[in-house]
Amino acid sequence: MGELSLFLKENKTQKENVFFAATRSLRDGDGEPLLWEIRAVTTREDEELRDACTRFDNETGRFRTDANRYMALFAAAATVYPNLYNARLQNSYGANTPEDLIREIIDDPAEYRAFVDFVRNFGDAKTPIAERIEDAKN
Repeated sequence: MGELSLFLKENKTQKENVFFAATRSLRDGDGEPLLWEIRAVTTREDEELRDACTRFDNETGRFRTDANRYMALFAAAATVYPNLYNARLQNSYGANTPEDLIREIIDDPAEYRAFVDFVRNFGDAKTPIAERIEDAKN
């Protein structure tokens, strides 16, 4: 099989943060879209976000997850920069929460969907496990 010590936390590689131009409506002095810094959301964080967005529906007798709220919370959790908790930034957009602030800053639906898709796929969940295993071997 293998050495158990290889599974110890100190041997685990950490994902590097990535940068993404979330909207074309905010630009730097050279006219380039501002880059947002994105981090990987952990499994534990993801479960907590899902739980926060899941409610029991008395009419159907089933649990329902508010997908829009979940994705907004997920995107907010993954965003390192800009600091979505900054009161001045929130006040400038009239937003009270990080997830509302994202929707205000990225107010173009196509850009918002692209940002959410980028954040969601940052974990590389769409890459087949066989391909990831092959990459790991090389």
